Amino acid sequence: MYRILKDRNAALNEALIGFAQQLISTPSPSLGEAAVAGLVERKMRELGYEKVFRDEAGNVVGLLLGREAGPTVLLNCHMDTVSPEADGKWSRSPHTAQVDGGRLYGLGAADCKGGVAAHVYTGALLKRSLLPLRGNLIVAATVAEENGRSVGVRALLEKTLPGLDLKPDHAILGEPTALGLYYGHDGWVELDICVESANPFDVDDAATAIVNDFGAGRMSDQGDVESFVLDQPRFHNVDGLRKATIGVTRRLRPAESIGDVLQQLQHNAALAAQPSGAVAVEVLIRQENQRLYTGTTTLVRHVTNAWAIDPFDRLMERSRQALSAADCEVRPGKWQLGRLGMGTAGSLLVSEFAVPTIGYGPGDETMAHARDEYVQVDKLLETPYGTAAIVHSLIGVPVCGWTSDEI
Repeated sequence: MYRILKDRNAALNEALIGFAQQLISTPSPSLGEAAVAGLVERKMRELGYEKVFRDEAGNVVGLLLGREAGPTVLLNCHMDTVSPEADGKWSRSPHTAQVDGGRLYGLGAADCKGGVAAHVYTGALLKRSLLPLRGNLIVAATVAEENGRSVGVRALLEKTLPGLDLKPDHAILGEPTALGLYYGHDGWVELDICVESANPFDVDDAATAIVNDFGAGRMSDQGDVESFVLDQPRFHNVDGLRKATIGVTRRLRPAESIGDVLQQLQHNAALAAQPSGAVAVEVLIRQENQRLYTGTTTLVRHVTNAWAIDPFDRLMERSRQALSAADCEVRPGKWQLGRLGMGTAGSLLVSEFAVPTIGYGPGDETMAHARDEYVQVDKLLETPYGTAAIVHSLIGVPVCGWTSDEI
């Protein structure tokens, strides 16, 4: 079986690189993914997916249906990128999609267009290898991950897949892991500490006291791992009241609940503001309405839950075994997410929808949101092979009884 996959994968290498270059050279800022969605949809149809469509949110979904109703595996990557300005000054065009020294450069190469291309070709590899599937494969390229806190994945799980009578039993994210087998990461939340009073001097004093008590700026707790960011107050007057808003971004550890964090910050902020006079203090999770490229509007809460599955979960065990049998590296780990504001759809899949999830993608985590972003070409080319081996171990019809002549 693995020889079939490896041989067929090698035959797809040139096309995979070309498709990844197409995706990278096509801008797709968060909430503006329409052009890249068109490329993905056309490629899935060209490669022979059994059903291909875009849903209401603008996600592109391709299906390979098995002999039975389940189990079902979801492969997920996001099509959107941060703006190149957020990554600092590039030494080359962010959309160059140039291969140089074994690296494919460009915005989204690691996070996550290399993963999108690899997932699309994973489905093609399984189809062309003619290996029978017992269950179903869903390949979903989703929207609004960078800016929308996995809004596209939420729409996929709440509306699109239930409408097809499909529910993932396992999920594999193509986020950057440098082909490590990742099973979780910390979370984060963006909050607003709101202070208001009819007395402007009391508000100004209370806001200053809160900032001084919390410690202005950025704090790290593990070397380069960012744990807490406190913004300077923003002041405004509304309906005769003086208001101050202090933005806070805070890392969430696996053992922490958002409710406990809110309660703690509310208590500390009120205590710090108390000597300044009669002011009202409230801590709120930041939220906003965002308009997807399809025109759909949705309310987004700025929170990503910490998550992890058991490193000995069945999904991890099967994945380790499959990669080992396919003669691929087996390297379990977790995302470090050194900068606050980063995350994956695993937070939603595991914490809210109870879908066991792992990460296995070609990019390197250190290249996410970095200038001169790149993905190693050799890892990009290996990803469909390793991913297909994992997928077949979960939903494929066993072929271990075949003779060497048959494979």
